[in-house]
Amino acid sequence: MSRFSAPISQSIWDMKYRFKTPEGTPIDETVEDSWRRVAKSLASVEADPVAWEETFYNALEDFKYLPAGRILSGAGTDRSVTLFNCFVMGTIPDSMGGIFDMLKEAALTMQQGGGIGYDFSTIRPKGAAVKGVGADASGPLSFMDVWDAMCRTIMSAGSRRGAMMATLRCDHPEIEAFISAKRDPARLRMFNLSVLVTDPFMDAVKADADWPLVFEGEVYETVRARALWDKIMQATFDYAEPGVIFIDRINQKNNLHYAETIAATNPCGEQPLPPYGACLLGSINLARLVRDPFGVAAELDETALDDLVGTAVRMMDNVVDVSRFPLPEQAAEAKAKRRIGLGVTGLADALLMTGLRYGSEEAARQTGLWLRQIARAAYLTSAQLAAEKGAFPLFEKNAFLASETMQAMDEDVRAAVAEHGIRNALVTSIAPTGTISLYAGNVSSGIEPVFAYSYNRKVLQKDGSRTEEEVVDYAVQMWRDLHGDAPLPEYFVNAQTLAPLEHVRMQAAAQEWVDSSISKTINCPEDISFEDFKEVYMAAWEQGCKGCTTYRPNDITGSVLSVSETEEATPEAETGAEVVYLAEPWDRPEALEGSTYKIKWPESEHAIYITLNDVVIGGHRRPFEVFINSKNMEHFAWTVALTRMISAVFRRGGDVSFVVEELKAVFDPRGGAWMGGKYIPSILAAIGNVIERHMIDTGFLEGEGMGLKSDPKAEMVRVGERPKGPACPNCGQYSMERREGCLTCLDCGHSKCS
Repeated sequence: MSRFSAPISQSIWDMKYRFKTPEGTPIDETVEDSWRRVAKSLASVEADPVAWEETFYNALEDFKYLPAGRILSGAGTDRSVTLFNCFVMGTIPDSMGGIFDMLKEAALTMQQGGGIGYDFSTIRPKGAAVKGVGADASGPLSFMDVWDAMCRTIMSAGSRRGAMMATLRCDHPEIEAFISAKRDPARLRMFNLSVLVTDPFMDAVKADADWPLVFEGEVYETVRARALWDKIMQATFDYAEPGVIFIDRINQKNNLHYAETIAATNPCGEQPLPPYGACLLGSINLARLVRDPFGVAAELDETALDDLVGTAVRMMDNVVDVSRFPLPEQAAEAKAKRRIGLGVTGLADALLMTGLRYGSEEAARQTGLWLRQIARAAYLTSAQLAAEKGAFPLFEKNAFLASETMQAMDEDVRAAVAEHGIRNALVTSIAPTGTISLYAGNVSSGIEPVFAYSYNRKVLQKDGSRTEEEVVDYAVQMWRDLHGDAPLPEYFVNAQTLAPLEHVRMQAAAQEWVDSSISKTINCPEDISFEDFKEVYMAAWEQGCKGCTTYRPNDITGSVLSVSETEEATPEAETGAEVVYLAEPWDRPEALEGSTYKIKWPESEHAIYITLNDVVIGGHRRPFEVFINSKNMEHFAWTVALTRMISAVFRRGGDVSFVVEELKAVFDPRGGAWMGGKYIPSILAAIGNVIERHMIDTGFLEGEGMGLKSDPKAEMVRVGERPKGPACPNCGQYSMERREGCLTCLDCGHSKCS
């Protein structure tokens, strides 16, 4: 019998983590089957797999330990996917061939479900000379656009869209363009952006000193450090990016300071990683470990916590051995260092259950104590694993013991590592845990505060209709179960009522005992002053955080979630935050109505034919599937992939108009073509235009139909229809007619006599 405490949890499990056949037939009948599948897979590398399978199952049971989604969905399935969440790709060479080799590696990694990070600081700035070809460099942002376009076309395993992080050093000559890149709301949407901020830069900011922008020893420009810092602050104040990564602090505090240099992180920032670095994630659900919740003796069960951490570390270490990897370099890196990222979720709920106000000094102190206990238990377990199975291959005792993490550990932990070594180079990390927290009963995510104590969730059904259900925070539901309609205590706070500096306090308290980093968003009110906003980042720097990410509602990115505008956002009444989850795909009727379109692209010998079929739902016609065909075998693989991907999206229903925008935003670095008097940046964008025209013509989208406009080089017509005449070279309309020996355009009057 399934043990879900909320309908949303069962929905998440069914959509994300339940093992099914390619046709959608469930193999995991219950969530217990999923736990058993994962436990058996991870125990398979043990000397006594049967005994460890039971231990691992007990840790997974009742959502106490939550492996990351890659593990929950992929372990024990024999699918060609990685169980690792996080990758930082190889160092990008400053050459055209090397850059596109890196692009290929990124695509292969994302195809298997990994999020990736890249440092673009190694690419020369725009306008720099390219030796040997007599040309100027286009700069790192132009290549980031290429990565962005690639990411738009790839869906990660488990229907997750690809995620990427791009970093650039604060002394790179292109840093100002990088800072302002996302002012364009259509640019680099697949990337999170972060500036690598160094200690010397922060010193220069405080001193209001000059700051040189340098590439390979050449100074391109000198700016005022404080002015550059203010540009970073203004950008993130206006549109929430870029984030800030304190890169020198990360390298100084790295357990592997003697073996690697870090210049990038995974997309959410909790894993700073070296080139080809890889990490897996998992979280202890603190909300499940509180004894006597809301009672006078409420406390975390410390014995249960130690036992659970020990089992989780062993499970995660085994993932290194059972996982596939997209690239051999990633496998080598993972096995040489055996990094794991054990974190927590449900922290805010656990604090509520023990009567503590998130953001208070007492809550920060308690958070530090809990995280310290987790770190201690994790390091002791890893040392015991080293005694049993061997230390990670790059372990160097004296250098490792000299790290700041080990210097802060208790003497018995240091003694165990000195005697046996340690199995995992880095052990702790705190991920955002958004989806697995919903799966576990809507516990608070990671170390974040509760966003909303309840909200209405609209669920899209197969027939296109929507139902509405209330989603309640785990701790709030427990309070209701215990106390009925009694008002929530005053210490119940949420993301809307917290001061930004209280967020910083919590992040800093946790960071002290996390050897990697933390994914956390500091929510700022829309009306916060710019000076107060800047103080958030300075506080993060001064309190020892490894990075800082804020979110302030703005015109470009809007709001992440919202509560009802008709009621005050009080702890007792919060409604209206809408989270829409995809419904099951529709079944295909035997016959569908549709249209076929033809695209003729420059320098392509064969045309591309696009067929769009529609289904009628609730009396309205909407796209159901697409077929893209061409005799040109060069297009075969990507047209098949696009056919399957877009059709899968269409069959889920809902608002699928985003497909058009995603395709239209793809550009081809080799150049586009003119269609209907408008420049189309790529053949994929042309396909997007065809889909848009079809959606408008069938009434699915509002707008003006695209007609039959084209030009001599790139044609797009509905098959079976013909234009009035040849395309006009002046305006692109199919309106040229021969009159009195001359070709004359009936639209613009252009004439060409023959």
